[in-house]
Amino acid sequence: MTANENGTASSVDQPSIGTLVADVSSNLSTVLHGEIELAKLEIKSSVKSGGFGVVFFILALVMVIYAVTFGLIALAEGFVAMGIWRWAAFLIVFGIIVVLAGICALIGVRMVKKVRAPKQTIDTTKDTVAALKQAVPYNAGR
Repeated sequence: MTANENGTASSVDQPSIGTLVADVSSNLSTVLHGEIELAKLEIKSSVKSGGFGVVFFILALVMVIYAVTFGLIALAEGFVAMGIWRWAAFLIVFGIIVVLAGICALIGVRMVKKVRAPKQTIDTTKDTVAALKQAVPYNAGR
């Protein structure tokens, strides 16, 4: 609607509010579907990259395990080269491994003991439940 020279409204070919709402709804739906498709493609790409990344981390871990094993054998053979009996050299390396494993276990236990429940979250959840119970009384008989 536009105003003519007299100040009164005249009808011009403008879409109705219903048509505008339908157009907006249709356009919003199209945009939303497009955004969902884009998100799917991005997530698919990220998951694929992440999957390959995990595989390479596992391969690296396996290689490090073998490297440590060969390093420990080399250490024992180094002790043998210094004149220590072979069995004693490997026993010394075994003792070093046990001591390092014990230290790691001790550190792990101390770190696990520091883990606490999410106290603040539990408190706020209890407060929310209490507030909801006060706002909407529950009547079991109805």
